[in-house]
Amino acid sequence: MKELFNSEPQQLNLPDSTISYYPNFISNELADVYFKKFKTDIVWQQDDIKVFGKVYPQPRLTALYANNNKPYSYSNITMQPHLFTKELLAIKEKIERVAPCSFTTCLLNLYRDGKDSNGWHADNEKELGQNPVIASISLGAPRFFHLKHNTVKEQKHKLLLEHGSLLLMQGETQHFWKHQIAKTMKPIGERINLTFRVIRG
Repeated sequence: MKELFNSEPQQLNLPDSTISYYPNFISNELADVYFKKFKTDIVWQQDDIKVFGKVYPQPRLTALYANNNKPYSYSNITMQPHLFTKELLAIKEKIERVAPCSFTTCLLNLYRDGKDSNGWHADNEKELGQNPVIASISLGAPRFFHLKHNTVKEQKHKLLLEHGSLLLMQGETQHFWKHQIAKTMKPIGERINLTFRVIRG
């Protein structure tokens, strides 16, 4: 089995942000193995969210894994972690070779088709600290990652997150930018997203 490897990162030259994209961070062969493993072995759940007073099933499946027992809360949802699997630990250790921190937690998302999505948000929860480092691994079908600046309306960006890629957001990015995975009417396959972070609280 081929090991993870690091391609040269592409820097997104957007104001008030530090964002790097590694398009071939994991080889296709190993990314295929990880996708199948996570699809079957991860303990997926679907929580309810409240939007404008109405309750809906969240439009994707999620899971939380960590090397501690600290929960993670967002959008009035509190998730309790499972212990890191050996595969998640291997990916975490490889990311830490290019990221300036030791991650404690991974929030996983399973997008089953184009109807599954993740609306506009910033990863700015209190327990993530002042300037959180967010490392996002994409496995499976490519999906567009949308960015928009909080105050400069013309500052927008769209990036296709490919199978085996790493997106690294650092510095003040979460203070100034929101991001989303939008719904699409196009026929599209399943995607698994691993978002590594540090839970400080």
